Amino acid sequence: MKRSELKKLVLAGLFTALAVALSAFSIPVGGSKCFPIQHMVNVLSAVFLGPWYGVGIAFCTSLIRNILGTGTLLAFPGSMVGALCCGLIYRYTGKLTLTYIGEVIGTGILGGLLAFPVAAFIMGKEVALFVYVVPFLVSTAGGTLIAICLISVLYQTHLLKNLQNLLAEKG
Repeated sequence: MKRSELKKLVLAGLFTALAVALSAFSIPVGGSKCFPIQHMVNVLSAVFLGPWYGVGIAFCTSLIRNILGTGTLLAFPGSMVGALCCGLIYRYTGKLTLTYIGEVIGTGILGGLLAFPVAAFIMGKEVALFVYVVPFLVSTAGGTLIAICLISVLYQTHLLKNLQNLLAEKG
């Protein structure tokens, strides 16, 4: 295993642990728990690790939270789609503003819509198609704002590029 891959894997584990450990910080909105820390981690994963690590982190976090009883099956579509969207956008554009928008659209709208079949057919709930869009938008907006603050500090102190370069080092 290359050193850069090992660094990324370790950071992915740390992001997963952070998201699980802070899962107690949730805001109930409608029929779902809004979990802004996952969305912060999605954006940070996009910027530092890329889309596939982001999806893996979102999946592992959702799985662990479900096993521990602190999450629901609705965590899977929202977090994973958001991580994929913002990760792909950052990979192909390198633009932070578009990355933030990708997280909000990916989780809030696409993830909210994909939560419908999970709730209706797997969880057996009687819900409308758009019922999770607003709660997911609230959750992702909060988490994305936290990520914007963190990334802004890292950018202004020149740590953002230093950390990205450290993760990309070969050898």
